[in-house]
Amino acid sequence: MTDKEEKAVILDYLPYGYPLEKKTMPLAQAIGSQNLTLLELVPRRGLTLEPREEVYIGEGKRDKIYFIRGKLPFNKITESAKEVLKEQLEKQIVVNEKKFVDFFNNAQPINTRLHQLELLPGLGAKHTEAILEERKNKPFESFEDLRKRVKNLPDPKITIGKRIMEELEGKERHLLFIN
Repeated sequence: MTDKEEKAVILDYLPYGYPLEKKTMPLAQAIGSQNLTLLELVPRRGLTLEPREEVYIGEGKRDKIYFIRGKLPFNKITESAKEVLKEQLEKQIVVNEKKFVDFFNNAQPINTRLHQLELLPGLGAKHTEAILEERKNKPFESFEDLRKRVKNLPDPKITIGKRIMEELEGKERHLLFIN
């Protein structure tokens, strides 16, 4: 999963950079489309970027991005970027449903007392046990299938979204979904 990001979605565009920094160069806050990496991007001169716009950041010629400044620390994200971030995560979870359902099908114990599934917000030992039992019979095919077969399971999309936010905020020791 250490692939480099090819594309990113703009979360916020700061035409004059951060208000409290000395340099006033345009910056964009973005999230990588593949690995959900938070990034600071410097746009090409004279270009304006829009929130929710997808830009190419891979190898070779980039039409809108001059360079990737680096990873974006969560504490630097603007409030408007946080709103777009939540939206983009929801979208990514729906688009990549199979990848996230596979997580439920393949999650493993971390140690003798803790399972990867228990790291998801709202899932405890009982849900984990029920998921493990059900997946022995047949792998889950969708979020709907998961909810149908596991009683009282919180909405997997919301659960995964919360978990990804916690990982991006740096609150988690074990990373399940981001690099």
